Amino acid sequence: MTDPVPAQKSPYEVTVEAGRTYFWCACGLSKKQPFCDGSHSGTDITPVKFKAEKADNVFFCGCKATEGKPFCDGSHNDL
Repeated sequence: MTDPVPAQKSPYEVTVEAGRTYFWCACGLSKKQPFCDGSHSGTDITPVKFKAEKADNVFFCGCKATEGKPFCDGSHNDL
């Protein structure tokens, strides 16, 4: 199993649009953090789909260690 690479040790604050679908990078290799750019190709890690129900500011995990994928749960504090 491939281990994800922490992209950063803090969350990404993103303003999401209602009804839009986002794909959170779970591998940490994407150059478009916190979103997938296909860099996971060749690994066994896949992005996590998230559809925003309302326009809002959300905090996507940057360390890739969260239990609440795709959102930050503070796991970066233990890295």
